[in-house]
Amino acid sequence: MLIANDATVKGGSLYPITVKKQLRAQEIAIKNHLVTVYLVDSGGAFLPLQADSFPDEKHGGRMIYNIALMSSMKIPQVAVVCGSCVAGAAYISSLPEECVIVNKIGSMFLAGPALVKAATKEDISVEELGGAFLHSRVSGGVDYFASTEEEAYHQVKSSIRSLHTGCPPGEPLGYDDPLYSPEELSGLAPQSFESHLNVKLILSRLTDGSRFHEFKAEYGTTLVTGFAHLGGHLIGIVANNGELTSQASLKGSHFVQLCSDRNVPILFLLNTVPLRQPATNLSQAKDIAMRLRAQASMMTTVACAAVPKITLVIGGCFGSESYAMCGRCFDPEFLFLWPNARVALTDGRSSFAHFMEGDEAVYMSEFELKELEKHLTEESTAFYSSARLWDDGIILPQDSRKVITRCLNIIKQKWQQNMNFQHHQPILRF
Repeated sequence: MLIANDATVKGGSLYPITVKKQLRAQEIAIKNHLVTVYLVDSGGAFLPLQADSFPDEKHGGRMIYNIALMSSMKIPQVAVVCGSCVAGAAYISSLPEECVIVNKIGSMFLAGPALVKAATKEDISVEELGGAFLHSRVSGGVDYFASTEEEAYHQVKSSIRSLHTGCPPGEPLGYDDPLYSPEELSGLAPQSFESHLNVKLILSRLTDGSRFHEFKAEYGTTLVTGFAHLGGHLIGIVANNGELTSQASLKGSHFVQLCSDRNVPILFLLNTVPLRQPATNLSQAKDIAMRLRAQASMMTTVACAAVPKITLVIGGCFGSESYAMCGRCFDPEFLFLWPNARVALTDGRSSFAHFMEGDEAVYMSEFELKELEKHLTEESTAFYSSARLWDDGIILPQDSRKVITRCLNIIKQKWQQNMNFQHHQPILRF
């Protein structure tokens, strides 16, 4: 189902008959379970006729209600912000599971620059108030940034291709090898949590044809999320690319909900960082509080995701951030380690004294501290973990694609069960 505003007629404003037409289109989509695409370019309700389009049960608010209802019914929806979206039109843009915005053309806000000027005397541009960069990088209100309308429509097609179409269980058809050799993965394995190597270099050596449809590429960049095929299987990928910030956690929570809603298995590439030093000022304390709240949201989403999950520890598996990335206690179907992996609450190779509290550090000599660090380092190795069955084995980086493909073949048999699972909550962006 395609629903599009025509901005050449009254700026795409919603007349009573416009509302009725859109509600009927949504009704058809609901009855027939149709993927729905919204091309939004609207100034909101036509104010002179607002009494006939706003307050009643079958008026404008019903469109927003239907979007949430369709999401809870697992009817995929994608919005394209291809013009000015004001007031109610801004909700229609931001409520669907995925949203694309066109740079310099698309904008989204409850009130435009003219109203801001009248209310506050402040001069502000459309781009500053609700443009593509703001919503893709700062607010997270959209998921894909497009430079042109053509690119935006290509993004919509890619999103629809990432939907599971209900293929019966069985062997995948054909697939391409990565463009880059998996043999190079051993040289890309992070040797420290401080490594700044982009995790996309690893993904390009795992996925079919080195293709990756990234989700929210501009937002929460320390977590990489997106869809890909591996061994012919459609999967969602969640990969650490730095600290798990509050933005990254909200992004991860949103993406995991998408995968769960669409019955797409998830591959976690886990490389979390150790506990950092405690806050020393109010600003840091607020940042940590926001981070904890967002991480808790992601943990809840990962724990409740009703799809198979595979975790591959490619670097550090430290602290509570590993829970949000589907560590062992979050019950992944399979969990493997690379030989360089470290599993611990904190990293013994870092300065352990930073984590001592009160007067405890005073009673430990330099020799005792070094011995404690050595002990923690030995206990955090991949071999120490695997010897205690905290994982399902250590695999060589270059064998990762082969091992994960085999795991996906095994969990393929759960497909029918997952298709029958009833999910009764709409996807929440935050």
